[in-house]
Formats: sequence, structure tokens, C-alpha cells
Amino acid sequence: MLRPRTKHAVTPAGDICRLSAIELADAIRRKTLSVREVVTAFLDRIETVNPLVNAIVSLRDRADILREADAADARRQAGVETGALFGLPIAIKDLASTAGLRTSFGSPIFADFVPQEDDFFVERIRDAGAIIVGKTNVPEFGFGSNTYNTVFGPTLNAFDPALTAGGSSGGAAVALALDMVPVADGSDFGGSLRNPAAWNNVFGFRPSQGLVPGGPDFEVFHAQMGVDGQMGRNVRDMALLLDVQAGYHPQAPLSYEKPTSFLGGLAAKATGGRIAWFGDLGGHLPVEPGILSLCEAALGRFADASFPSEPLLPDFDFEALWQAFVTLRQASSGCALKTHYDDPAKRRLLKPEAIWEVENAIRLTAPQIRAASVIRTSWHRTLLSLFDRYDLIALPTAQVFPFDVSTHWPREVAGRAMDSYHRWMQVSAFATLGGCPAVNVPVGFDDKGRPMGMQLIGRPRGDLAVLKAAAAYEATMPWQAGA
Repeated sequence: MLRPRTKHAVTPAGDICRLSAIELADAIRRKTLSVREVVTAFLDRIETVNPLVNAIVSLRDRADILREADAADARRQAGVETGALFGLPIAIKDLASTAGLRTSFGSPIFADFVPQEDDFFVERIRDAGAIIVGKTNVPEFGFGSNTYNTVFGPTLNAFDPALTAGGSSGGAAVALALDMVPVADGSDFGGSLRNPAAWNNVFGFRPSQGLVPGGPDFEVFHAQMGVDGQMGRNVRDMALLLDVQAGYHPQAPLSYEKPTSFLGGLAAKATGGRIAWFGDLGGHLPVEPGILSLCEAALGRFADASFPSEPLLPDFDFEALWQAFVTLRQASSGCALKTHYDDPAKRRLLKPEAIWEVENAIRLTAPQIRAASVIRTSWHRTLLSLFDRYDLIALPTAQVFPFDVSTHWPREVAGRAMDSYHRWMQVSAFATLGGCPAVNVPVGFDDKGRPMGMQLIGRPRGDLAVLKAAAAYEATMPWQAGA
């Protein structure tokens, strides 16, 4: 397989770090590798590569991590039952609370904040035996798809350090692409798992709403559009992590029981299906030249895997749908930050995008929020009718290629002005508003070496079918993801 070369260094422990998460977990289980060997290899890799890209932040002390690795090896030697992620080093996205480990949310307001408890999915990762080594960098409060903040600075793209890593799971995508972690968590409201995955040539999965429980500090009855999910250098690694994270939690009332083992379900290959290709929605979406052609070439590979596609333009008011997304985002994310906005000292520390969200949220009325919810419901019904005829929906993952890291967000795309910091990410809203599972699959590089991806959207709670389709596509890829 062809592997595009990066400009970053390779550590002597590269052979271990190139193993998949599943291969590493199996090697530890069979005692062909010790936890200390695995953890040391990744810490060496982080020490060599991370200063070049700033993907991992709040890195724990090496001695403490190795003591934890030695304790894990002792449990393994004693025959203690181990979990699915036993011995794997993982860095948690810095929007998720980690007990005893600084969680900044990318904000100077929380620069020294150390939570007392884990988010639910973090607790499950720990219980599965993973060793948390640090956090992955994010934009402030996750706003915008360019990972920079005043606490840690910017994260640089895995393929060109002059370019953005995307966001908000930008640190996770770069750490994964450059073999600093074997698998990564992330979260996705407006493409935060999908977009950085596309821009760093890895897979990123947004699960169905409710599959991975949010909390404990999560307004589960109100903030329903953000979900926690997975990134992997291959589809099976994502399924491994999803199996750990997914399932009902009594304190997350909209969560539900995991319907199956996702990793086990991938053992049976996909038998094919029909893909509806939305493209640029008949010109509604401004898209940078070169993106659609990469996606259409990828659709050809899908056809080789028995997933033929055909262009489709649904009969829907997509501008009204976008405005509904903006309203509902402000009503949840904007309102959540109002307590900081109301404190003048903290308000001065908020980035302009956060202030924009809050000030627009303050002006919202109940009828406006209800009207946005009605539009969202109509879109969900439209999707259900489409899934009666198609198995998957495909769109570009991003409307632009990775841009200069010093540019906070594109003011113009394909000659059209952007009216907000996230309008250029409009393509990510369709899965979010539908509560649907969506996966980014890498589609290659343009003539400047910039990565791109395509998102596949499946029916609500059809997570396994989406993963199986991505795995079928992965088998056709003429290069290796993640490097």
C-alpha cells in the first residue's frame, strides 16, 4: 500500500506504534508485548513528534505513567481479568472531564481546572484497562474547526505544519495520524470528529444520538446534538473503542443499551447497498475546487465494493435547515456559556466566536427555538423516507481543504462570503440534525498534498451498517490511512 510521507520524525519504536489498537491489545493479552513496552514506545513517540505539532497537552509525568504500566503488567502476570483496552495508552479530548488530570476546555477560564470525576465514557475507558497519558488539544470550548487556544496554542496538521488540524477534535486526529496514540476519542456537534479526521487522513465516527452516554455534566434533555465518538487509523479500531464507550447509563436518560458488539459485527462483511450522493446539494453548498472530484473517485471504489451510488438532491429548504442548526446550537452551547459571559472578568477571556454564540442566544425567543425544532423534525422525517430507498447518504466531509493555521476561519469559500465562524462547515449539520451515525472515510490528497474525506450517513441507530460500509471501502483504499 502507498503511504504518503509526512515531514515529521519517526521514532525507533515505530514498529510498535504502527500496530493497530486491536493488534496491540492482542499482543499484550498474549504476553508477546508487555504494557511497559507498549507505553514506553508511545511515550517515546510523543516525546519526539508532539513538540512539532502540539497535539497532546497536559501530558502526565512519564514516571507516573510507567508505574501504572508496571502495575498493569503485574495484574496480567497474576492472571487478573483484563478489559478490551488493557494496557493501551490513550489521550482524552480536552473537552471531556478526567478525574485528577487537568481539563481546560481550551479556555483560560479553566486553565488550572482539575475535575474530581470522569465523564461517563472516560470512566468506561479506564475500566476497560486503558492508561490515560494526557489530553488532546481543542479550540476554546470546541468552537470552530481550527484547533488553537490561548492556553496551549495551535495544533498543526499531520501532513503540513503550516496548515490547520481541523477541530474541535484536532489534537486527537493529529495524535492518531502521527502514531502518538493507537486510538482516540472525540466529540462531534458540527463535524468535530469528522472534519479533523478528513484533514488528517484517518477515520472518524459520529455515533447515533444516545448510543454513547453523555455526562455527568451534560444537559441531556436539552443539549441533544453533541455526541462523543471515536477516531481510528482503521475501522475495526473505532469499533473496539465504540464497544467500550457505548451503552445505557442510568444518569443519561436518553442513552440506550448497546444493540450488538460492533467489533464482532464487522466479522461479517457488508453485502453492499445503495448510496445517495448529495454532492454540493445542487450548488447550494460552496465547495473548494478539487473536493468533489476526490469524493466521486471514492464513490467509484465504493461501487467496486458493491455500493453503487447515484446523485440525489432532496426536496428541502437547506437554508432554513442551516438556520435551524444555528438557532439550536445557540440555544444549547451559547446558553451554556452565559454564566461566564455574565462575569466581566471571564467575558474578557472568551474568544469572539464564543461571545457571538452567547449574545445571539440571549436574543432567542421560545417560538424561534420551537420553530427550529419543527424544521429539525421535518428533516428527520425526510431522512427516514430517503432511507427507505437508500442505505447510505454521502457528502464531502468538508467544504474546504485544510487552510493556513493562522487563519481562524475562512471568510470566503469558492467566491462566496461566509456569514459566521462555522458557515463553511454547513455540510456537517445534516447528520447532526438527523441524530444519525456518520463516518468520515479518507478519500485522498489534492495536488498540494492536502488530505480530504467523505462522510457516510446512515439511518438512526444504524451504526453497525455504517461501520461495515466503511470497512468495505477501507479494503479498496490504495493507500494506508493515518500516515
